[in-house]
Amino acid sequence: MTAKATKYLDRIDSPADLRKLSVNELPAYCAELREFIIREVSANPGHLGASLGAVELAVAIHYVYDTPNDKLVWDVGHQAYAHKILTGRRGLFPTNRKLGGISGFPKMSESAYDAFGAGHSSTSISAALGLSRALRTADGGGPKCVAVIGDGAMTGGLAFEGLNNAGADPDNDILVVLNDNRISIDPNVGALKEALLDISTSRHYNRFKDSTWKAMNRVPRMRRMIQKMLNGAKSFFLHQSNLFESFNFRYFGPVDGNDVVALVRALRDLRTLPGPKILHALTVKGKGYAPAEQDQTEWHAPGRFDPETGERLSPPSAGSGSLRFQDVFGHTLVRLAEADPRIVGITPAMPTGCSMNLLMERMPERAYDVGIAEGHAVTFAAGLAAGGKIPFCNIYSSFMQRAVDNVIHDAALQELPVVLCLDRAGLVGEDGATHHGAFDLALLRGVPNLTIAAPMDATELRDLMYTASAGKDGMWVIRYPRGGSFPAKVLDEPLTPVEPGRGRILREPEGARVAVVSVGAIGTEAQAAVSSLADEGIATAHYDLRFVKPLDTALLERIGEKGYRYVVTVEDGVIAGGAGSAVLEYFSDRGFLTGGLRVVRLGLPDRFVEHGTVGQLRALCGIDAASIADRIRSLAV
Repeated sequence: MTAKATKYLDRIDSPADLRKLSVNELPAYCAELREFIIREVSANPGHLGASLGAVELAVAIHYVYDTPNDKLVWDVGHQAYAHKILTGRRGLFPTNRKLGGISGFPKMSESAYDAFGAGHSSTSISAALGLSRALRTADGGGPKCVAVIGDGAMTGGLAFEGLNNAGADPDNDILVVLNDNRISIDPNVGALKEALLDISTSRHYNRFKDSTWKAMNRVPRMRRMIQKMLNGAKSFFLHQSNLFESFNFRYFGPVDGNDVVALVRALRDLRTLPGPKILHALTVKGKGYAPAEQDQTEWHAPGRFDPETGERLSPPSAGSGSLRFQDVFGHTLVRLAEADPRIVGITPAMPTGCSMNLLMERMPERAYDVGIAEGHAVTFAAGLAAGGKIPFCNIYSSFMQRAVDNVIHDAALQELPVVLCLDRAGLVGEDGATHHGAFDLALLRGVPNLTIAAPMDATELRDLMYTASAGKDGMWVIRYPRGGSFPAKVLDEPLTPVEPGRGRILREPEGARVAVVSVGAIGTEAQAAVSSLADEGIATAHYDLRFVKPLDTALLERIGEKGYRYVVTVEDGVIAGGAGSAVLEYFSDRGFLTGGLRVVRLGLPDRFVEHGTVGQLRALCGIDAASIADRIRSLAV
C-alpha cells in the first residue's frame, strides 16, 4: 500500500489535537489512521485485525471524553493500536513490540493515556470500576471512566464479576463499550432497533427517566416496576435477552461501531448519564482491509505482508514438511483420540493457535472451545475426567495463571486424569511481559498429585502425551514453547511410553568439572553450549531432567556422586521456585552441598521481562547458548 498524502494524520499527536477537528472531518482522519496501521504492521508485524476494527471507537472516545483526565481502559490490549497512535506515539510506532520500543499493549508506565495495562482479557470492567471509585470526589463527581471490552473477552468470568459488582450501586458512573466484532455475538438488525436507540440515547428521554426515578426514591417498589416495564419493552421489541439490564446496567445499542459520527453522537449523550451503562457497538474485525475482513483468524496477527496485494511474506508455519511444537501436539492428539474413545480436547478460545482445530475438524463432537474462560476450562476438564474421559486441556502458559485454583482444587486434589498441556511456555517474544510463560513451573511445582514434564523436542512431546493418555497417574502438566522446527516424519515415529520421573543422560564425559541439568526445550541451547565448549577442549556433562515432578532422584544421586564441582541448571521459567530450585533443594537435603558441590541456577530473573525477539530475550536473561557457554567457561577454569 503506497503511502498517500495525509491531511490530518501528521497534525494529530494528542486527543487535544483531535478535538480541534469538526465531527465531519473524523471519517477522513480514521481512514488515514487505518492506512497508517496497515502500512506499519505490514513491515513490523503485530496484531492487525482487532485494531483495524476499533479505529472509530478509539477516535470517538478520545474525541468525546476528556482523556487523560477521564480514564479509558482497554480490554484485550491488541485492540488499542489506534489509541496508542493518536495519544502521542505515532512517531514511536515503528518500534512497536521491538526490544526497547513501545509495547504492543496499553502500559501504564508508557503513557498517561494508558489508564490500566492490558495484555490478556476480561479485566477492563473491574479495573474501570476501581478507577471510578478511587477517583470519585466527595460530592459524587470525578473523572468519567470508560471500559472497552471486545474480541471475545465478554466470555471471561471476570467480566461478569465486574458487571455484577458495578451494577450493585447506581452511583457507579462507568460506561462499558462492548466492541462486538461479530465473532462471539449474533447482532440484531432492523429499523425499529435504530428508532429505539435514538430514544434510548436521547438526552431529553433520559433526563425525563432520571428525574422520574429520583422522584420515586421514596417509592422503591414503583421504581422497580417501571424499570421492569422498560426492560420488558426493550426485550419484546429488540428480541434480546435482558442480560446487561439484569445486572442493573442501562443498555444502549447496537450501534455501528465503525461509524465514527454516529459513535460521537451516542457517546456525547451517554457521557452525561449517571450510573452504570453499556453501549453495544458492532464492528468488523479487519475493517478497511479486504484480506483481513475475509479471513479474520489468519489476519489477527498475520506477520509481515505486502499491503498492496495481501501476500503473506512470513507464513505462520516454518514451511513445507516442517512442524512446530503446537503442530505436533495437534496431530498427536488426533492420533491418540483415534485409538482411545475416552480422549477429548478442550481449549479456551485458542483452537488454531494451539492446533486443537485439527481434532475439531476430525472429531468435532470430542473437541470443545469454551471461550476465554481458563478456570472453567480446567474445571470442565475435571468434570469430564470424573465422568470417565481423558481430557487434554490446552492453555497458553501465561493464561493458565488464571486457573491455578482450579488446577489445585478441582483436578489435582481429586486425583483426576486431566492432561494440562501448556503451550507458549517460556519466553514468547514480541508480546512481552503479559504473555511470557514464565511462572508455570514455580506456581505448580508445590502442588501434590501432579506429574510435571517438559519435553526437549517433538519426539518427547509425543511420547509424554502418549504416556499421559493412559490416565493412570492422575493429573499431568506438559509444558512446551511456541514454535520449533521438526521434520514431518516425526509424526510417523512409534509412540513409546516414558517412565514418570525419569530423565536422560545426554553427555557424560570423563574429567568434567561442570554438569548442566536442563529442563524442556531450552535444553537445545544448553546442548549447543556444551557442544561448542567440547570443541574448545572443555569437557561438560549434560543431563535432561525432563520431569520437574517427580524428580529423577536416581539421576540426581548419580550427578551428586560424580564429583562435579558445579551443577548449572538451565530453564526458561523464573529462577525463584522453579526447576533449578528443586535440584538445589534435593542436593541440599542430601548433603551434597556440604561436600563442596555448588549449584548455579540460570533462568528468568526476578523481574518482568520486556518484549523483543526470543533470541534477544534469551540473551538478555543469560539463557542462550553463548551466555550459557560463557558461564560454564568461567566455572571450568
